[in-house]
Amino acid sequence: MNDSFHFGAIFDWDGVIVDSSSSHEESWNLLAQERNQALFEGFFLKSFGMKNTRIIPELLGWSQDPIEIDQISERKEELYRKIVKTKGITALPGAVRWVKELKARGIPCVVASSGHRKNIDLGLTAIGLLGVFDEIVSAQDVTLGKPHPEVFLKAAKKIKVDPSRCIVFEDAHVGIEAAQRAQIKVIALETTHSRDSLDHADHVISNLSGMTLEIAQEVLNS
Repeated sequence: MNDSFHFGAIFDWDGVIVDSSSSHEESWNLLAQERNQALFEGFFLKSFGMKNTRIIPELLGWSQDPIEIDQISERKEELYRKIVKTKGITALPGAVRWVKELKARGIPCVVASSGHRKNIDLGLTAIGLLGVFDEIVSAQDVTLGKPHPEVFLKAAKKIKVDPSRCIVFEDAHVGIEAAQRAQIKVIALETTHSRDSLDHADHVISNLSGMTLEIAQEVLNS
């Protein structure tokens, strides 16, 4: 391993760092009940990784009014945070170890997520990583959600690392596409989708528990 090896580590949040899928799914179900509307079969997996401002008008068709979309979105996230505060949230296997190892090696780390900043801060506090990441780019920081590459390009810029020297860690199909459109190497985690559906990523792992600097170097050099 080359001791001078350096790169930027860009992490999606939900499904990569924290196990939040059940809480997000529950919050969408509660929101639908409040609105007396139904969610179509397979909605949650199809929407995973997308911004609410795309999910609400495009996938659900609940509103086309930007103000109402924002109101619906905020209510959904309020429900999510209430669930997390009640039931708690846990880090996915290897996530805390890997981030702390990178930090110890001087590798800049940034969260780049379609999630809301309040959700991320709540989760970071719960798993003991608050203040560990160098930067955070959340839904409020971007105009265009994944699969548009904006979130990852902003993340690379925040940590002052050229996209060609970054690696994105993602679990969502739209996130993998966004990384590829940003021309950033992407390692996919099979925490949300099957390994077979992730084979277009540069590398696939079960979770971050097996992640090493050697793997990162191989991916960047591939």
